[in-house]
Amino acid sequence: MPAVAVVIPAKDESARVATTVRAAAQIPGVDLVLVVDDGSSDDTAAVAAAAGARVISHSRNRGKAAAMETGAAAVGGLDDPHDPRLLLFLDADLEGTAAAATVLVPPVADGVADMTIATLPPQRTAGGGHGFVVRAARAGIERATGFRPVQPLSGQRCLTRPAFEAARPLARGFGVETALTIDLLRAGFRVHEVECDLHHRVTGKDWRGRLHRFRQYLHVQRALVRYRGRNQGH
Repeated sequence: MPAVAVVIPAKDESARVATTVRAAAQIPGVDLVLVVDDGSSDDTAAVAAAAGARVISHSRNRGKAAAMETGAAAVGGLDDPHDPRLLLFLDADLEGTAAAATVLVPPVADGVADMTIATLPPQRTAGGGHGFVVRAARAGIERATGFRPVQPLSGQRCLTRPAFEAARPLARGFGVETALTIDLLRAGFRVHEVECDLHHRVTGKDWRGRLHRFRQYLHVQRALVRYRGRNQGH
């Protein structure tokens, strides 16, 4: 079984990142947990390092896609080029449930899938939106590829190094997951969704939450623009 590197993009997650790091390190096959501190204003980097993670810090906030690319590049610099690690991307706020991401690894390690995407159960934290961003991303992916994902915005993903490289450069902002799925399917890679008992902080329904979802929607639509007008599967 290939080794697994967990890459955790994080911004201002000092209250949760340590538990997430320790739980991720328990996943079978994981020999590296790398946190990319994306311009945090708190002590996320120090807390993650104290929990056992290797940490790379951006001097300013550059966004999730940039953090993913930074983390993957750092893992690549440590890999044997003939036997690269699998990449397991996890959110920093999963805390102890991060260990449940174990189920994402075997389909990729066994060659059944090139990328797995976690589908999460109803979340324990109150809040959440009305699903319009999810519906937009799902419809866009289906139009572009014929694949109708259950949770198109899930950031919890395990993939091979060749699959990751095929999707670069990653789409910016909150469109990264949508574009990643489309790019890999169009390139002929196999993408499977896997039920996974993960729980994270849910965006609320106050004005900040509404603004966050509106930004998500704009980013998803921006990511989808480049696929419009092209034939499905090409």
